[in-house]
Amino acid sequence: MNIAVVGTGYVGLVSGACFAEMGLNVTCVDIDSNKIDMLNRGEIPIYEPRLKSIVTKNHKASRLHFTTDLKSVINDITILFIAVGTPSDEEGNADLSAVYAVANSIAESMQNYLLVVTKSTVPVGTTAKIKDLIAEKLVERNLGHIEFDVASNPEFLKEGAAVSDFMSPDRVVVGVENDRAKDIMSRLYRPFLLNNFRVIFMDILSSEMTKYASNAMLATRISFMNDVANLCELVGANVSMVRRGVGSDSRIGKSFLYPGAGYGGSCFPKDIKALIRTAKDYGYQMRILQAVEEVNNNQKEILFKKLQHYFDGKVEGLTVAVWGLSFKPGTDDMRDAPSINLINRLLENKVKVKAYDPAAMDESKSHFGDKIEYATDIYDAANNAHAVILVTEWEEFRLPNWSILAKIMQKRLVLDGRNIYNAEELASNGFSYTSIGRV
Repeated sequence: MNIAVVGTGYVGLVSGACFAEMGLNVTCVDIDSNKIDMLNRGEIPIYEPRLKSIVTKNHKASRLHFTTDLKSVINDITILFIAVGTPSDEEGNADLSAVYAVANSIAESMQNYLLVVTKSTVPVGTTAKIKDLIAEKLVERNLGHIEFDVASNPEFLKEGAAVSDFMSPDRVVVGVENDRAKDIMSRLYRPFLLNNFRVIFMDILSSEMTKYASNAMLATRISFMNDVANLCELVGANVSMVRRGVGSDSRIGKSFLYPGAGYGGSCFPKDIKALIRTAKDYGYQMRILQAVEEVNNNQKEILFKKLQHYFDGKVEGLTVAVWGLSFKPGTDDMRDAPSINLINRLLENKVKVKAYDPAAMDESKSHFGDKIEYATDIYDAANNAHAVILVTEWEEFRLPNWSILAKIMQKRLVLDGRNIYNAEELASNGFSYTSIGRV
């Protein structure tokens, strides 16, 4: 089976590479010629574990191709995935301009049957609009007799584990509107069915809603636990113990119950905004999600407030080491990362920032330029600093040498935004230590 994936971001590139890994002939298409040139040279424009080896292997085997010319491949494929970005606009709506641009390109070029699958995260009803747009354009070209179908196949990939998630998914959700589309998608996902992974077919509207509802639930768990953590500090409870007690309930489970400095990334912030906005368009209020968003925005202030509190509000002139810039470990993605809010607040208050991240240093430079100093490792960042603030829990941050840090820092203060350190161990090395939800 020949397929095309339009868009070579996290979703598109991972999907294309993994479909090729399953033996399909895949062409990844993007309007960014620089990105396509990079991929054809064997360079990967994003940081994602295992992705480079899969891309290299399948490109060399001629199962994975890269081009800017959709027209050259569209009539040799059975399935086309739309996997372009849908960022939030100023009002919280998903920007669908790239999605509709792809739909227009499809309608201008197709001459044979095609199954058009929406993999981008889109508001409920978007796939139907794509169908109408393509049908109208075909009629304008006097090609209204050409048959095509649409489907929805939302992604549930975690950045930093996207390849594993694709190859061994919790479930695959597919929205279709007829048996022909279902049969084609069943053939596509046959390897998953053979491995007894769950492929769940449903109608297209429900498929689109499933994506938003899933991310909304996960974001809700994060904001809920952050709210609980903040209350734990006030009453003297330990949120780590509370999380263990709550998570041991089989009805609840332990996933996404870790308190911290707020969620970020390419999905949760924009998807919450889009779902709230969709509800508003239908005259309904998503009150829980409005609270989730408010809690998250407030949580991104918590590390700076803790620093202010420790120094009685006198932070001007301090030097602070920021450990971790990406919104989570395993990626260089800084979209809506808590580190951005923190660093902006530090700079506003004339604090010198020395930052280190194993993957996101280049990305950080696009945000901050030369306003901050970029360190070579955690010790370089902490050298002569008044405080270390852990924002992202990369593995290499988990067991620092506290005796070395005690010698090179001006003041021994650690603010742990992910609750990964032991208070007694830090105290034995002369450090003041504060975390989230633990007194």
